[in-house]
Amino acid sequence: MLIWVLLIAVVVVLGYVRLAPSEVTEWHVAPVGDSDVNGKGSVLRVLRTGPDALKQFDAVARAGAGTKVLAGSLDEGMITYITRTKVFGFPDYTTAQQQGEILRIHARLRFGRSDFGVNRKRVEAWIAQMPSGG
Repeated sequence: MLIWVLLIAVVVVLGYVRLAPSEVTEWHVAPVGDSDVNGKGSVLRVLRTGPDALKQFDAVARAGAGTKVLAGSLDEGMITYITRTKVFGFPDYTTAQQQGEILRIHARLRFGRSDFGVNRKRVEAWIAQMPSGG
């Protein structure tokens, strides 16, 4: 009986993780900071680039596996993406904002306390794929 209760609990939790709505007002917020930061469940990258960096970053991010746009646009100058892990569907949110020559990219997890560097690795890989090289 205990095994069935645990199994049902796991299914409920994983269902919530995969199906929980993403509140745009909570996740589509401008990145803040003037220097790179590595956190346990987040990363901030501040790039001094040309004015087309958001367009380049957007093309790379949209091509990323399991990634889709949550909110924003190139015209707005800020886009938030949601990327889900393959197996369990854990969501990570990445917001990129262009302000003149500065591109700020903030990636963070939604559930848990640590992402084991997944957001940092993803953001750095996306930056490396940009035609300008970030």
